[in-house]
Amino acid sequence: MTAADGGASVRDDVRRMWALLELSRWRVLVAIGWGVLALGSGLGLAALAAWLIARAWQMPPVLDLSIAVVTVRALGISRGLARYLERLATRDVALRAMATARTTVYRTLAGSDFWLRRPAGSRTAVDGADRSGADGPLRRGDLLVRTGSDIDDLGAVVVRVFVPVAVAAVLSAVAIGLLATISVAAAAILAGALTLSGIVAPWLSAKAAREAERAVRADRAEFTAQALTVLDHAAELRVAGRLDAALDAATKAARRAVAAEDKAAAPSAWSAAATPLSIGASVLGALLIGIALYGPSGGAPGAMTPMALTVLVLLPLSAFEAVGPLPAAAQALTTARAALHRLIRLDGGARADDAGERSAAFEGPLSQQLPEIPAGRRITVVGPSGAGKTTLLMTWAGLFGTPRTGVTFFAEDAHLFGTSVLENLRVARGDVTEEEAETALRTVGLGDWLNSLPEGVHTDLIGGAAAVSGGQRRRILLARALVSPARVLLLDEPTEHLEAEVGADLLRALLDAGSGLVAPDRTVVVVTHQLPPGNRADVIVHIDASAQVTVDFAGGGVPTSAHREIPLPTR
Repeated sequence: MTAADGGASVRDDVRRMWALLELSRWRVLVAIGWGVLALGSGLGLAALAAWLIARAWQMPPVLDLSIAVVTVRALGISRGLARYLERLATRDVALRAMATARTTVYRTLAGSDFWLRRPAGSRTAVDGADRSGADGPLRRGDLLVRTGSDIDDLGAVVVRVFVPVAVAAVLSAVAIGLLATISVAAAAILAGALTLSGIVAPWLSAKAAREAERAVRADRAEFTAQALTVLDHAAELRVAGRLDAALDAATKAARRAVAAEDKAAAPSAWSAAATPLSIGASVLGALLIGIALYGPSGGAPGAMTPMALTVLVLLPLSAFEAVGPLPAAAQALTTARAALHRLIRLDGGARADDAGERSAAFEGPLSQQLPEIPAGRRITVVGPSGAGKTTLLMTWAGLFGTPRTGVTFFAEDAHLFGTSVLENLRVARGDVTEEEAETALRTVGLGDWLNSLPEGVHTDLIGGAAAVSGGQRRRILLARALVSPARVLLLDEPTEHLEAEVGADLLRALLDAGSGLVAPDRTVVVVTHQLPPGNRADVIVHIDASAQVTVDFAGGGVPTSAHREIPLPTR
């Protein structure tokens, strides 16, 4: 890739960042203005203080120095005040932008089909061989990195890149121009030193960040994914004898990340050294020029005055304050570009605002291959794991396109919040009363548990799902479904983690319109692995391991036109 191509790529990425963050030009300009005023006050303070020191050495009347003294005080106050206001402005812009970007990404994920493009036979590697971060299947840990730290890295460009770069450009030009009024040669030396510190050093810093990003990010994502797997499924992994392997994979990924960071540290060290070297060269060059012009006589006619000499030497020290953050800005920009590309890949490389169009285009062919919700009040979907039962329910709910009115999907791993039991049920309907909540909980078999709670439905579930057992969690989620206003309830594995007989009885009650568990005028669709005998389901939808769908009405084994091969993903 040529330098021109690289520049064009950076410009394109900056435009994409600006669009994704939806930055307000006016707010960014305000932040830049405060930054220029803060560092400009520092620059003026250095120049005026140098002049004042040299002028006071000549012991003029005190009144001749009064204006300079007051101005120095004013610049000192304005510098701190402007810096504070600049921090407020930049953080305000950054936090607004990050909230906007996170909302856009979540909406895109909700309408995206990226997880349906999982390659057949893919698996999560416990041994660490599957290095996430490329185009492989995304796991929960990968999504956590992208929706968490990646968006944070993207939002940091406002504070660490856009504003500092603009402020440095303005202040560098002002400092060079101011020094040129005293000595053109000293201004040229300052310009060269600022170029070294403001361009070469950031380039080295960006190179280090780019190398570290390529080497580290995959290992960090792998570590996060493995850590989440261990945290979520420690018990199952221990029973399967794979817990030690998962912990070892996470440890190896962490060690690889540390080693890669150490290896990429050399360019960063040279970048850190560039700024003090530039300051030393600039100050030394200005001092030598000043001595040559000032002369041994202490100021011959036409030579440099003492005040000009002090300004000439001390001004460069303050000028480098503006370019000091640029190496860090280059690193932040490199990291943000990598984060941007990963976020774009979440949606197949397309624009976030095209998510609705793409998901609608996806829903079209999928809905043509899957049957609509069959006629009946009690419907069950059965089949082996990975056959596509959950995908079928999500399609019926319209989650790949426009959600369908009155149809609600209740996932098997729906979230329990760390708040009261009542508020957890109000997730489905905000006006659920205390009596309605108690009735729903007792209906699903949580009466004894409810009686044991110190504050009843107002008891907080500290830690959310961690406060209850797996079976209690499923019953609470089922109670949440019962109190919802939806006329069609799509329940994914509502009896999982229950004792076999207890779960079978609850499943029979769900599939019996006369049981009283669910109102007979509401439609209930239940996904299960095993359908208990004696159930009263109106319709049974079979999905076999080869992704063939057969719909039996009233258990009569009458296949419909949906009996066909369906390219459903493993789920």
